[in-house]
Amino acid sequence: MLERHVVDWDGAYANGANIAGSDRWPAAWVEPAQAFRNALSAQGRARLDIAYGDGRRNRLDLFLPSATPRGLVVFIHGGYWMAFDKSFWSHLANGAVSSGFAVAMPSYTLCPETCIAGIAGEIGAAIGKAAEMIDGPMMLTGHSAGGHLASRMVTTTTPLAADVARRVRHVVSISGVHDLRPIMLTEMNATLAIDEHEALTESPALLRPMDGVRITCWAGGGERAEFLRQNALLANIWTGLGATTSTVVEPDRHHYSVVDGLADPAHPLTRTLISE
Repeated sequence: MLERHVVDWDGAYANGANIAGSDRWPAAWVEPAQAFRNALSAQGRARLDIAYGDGRRNRLDLFLPSATPRGLVVFIHGGYWMAFDKSFWSHLANGAVSSGFAVAMPSYTLCPETCIAGIAGEIGAAIGKAAEMIDGPMMLTGHSAGGHLASRMVTTTTPLAADVARRVRHVVSISGVHDLRPIMLTEMNATLAIDEHEALTESPALLRPMDGVRITCWAGGGERAEFLRQNALLANIWTGLGATTSTVVEPDRHHYSVVDGLADPAHPLTRTLISE
């Protein structure tokens, strides 16, 4: 008789408990993020707390390059849809801003005040607001839950307006959670309240990509095995649905450090994101 394989799903998605020195984060992001905001504000190149909706957290920051922007990058933060806001990640705009792109970073309402579908709708509104302000091609990226939200934007059921969606040239999902069904088996779901319907309608891996989608699924070599699986999963499925996909596993990076490359204009993560 075959035995049922039992998975510790809480352990599979527990990052901090499995990263040496993880107590450095999230505090390690706060100081460089504040320094970046201060520097660009002093130069008149930061527009902070722009409203994109009626909610208390419906605000985005926009960071501008020194000349007319080549286009727009949107970075969507993670935190399992339950934690953080835009202020932790400002420094990650440096790579794209230094390369001539404007970068928008939205906050959004967190669970349990809303649901994941509600967050997706808010992100669609945030991208639409930023798109009104900056012309040119758009690149979307996000980390962890933000990777889920970035890839969700380029599905056929996207909340983006058609004219905005047509401007998206590339998506980079960094350590993205692309299938929500395993999250339903974790203790987090007491807060997230994902049900079967929402898992089926909000998981990018279970949805069709829009025509012409180009996506890179990027993870760190030191990630939990479940994040590596989720990273490969979306690229695998969407390849069979007509998208242009690639998968990158960056050596010597874990779930918290994998985003660091976005702060460096020369890093392969930044170069990949803004490539057309």
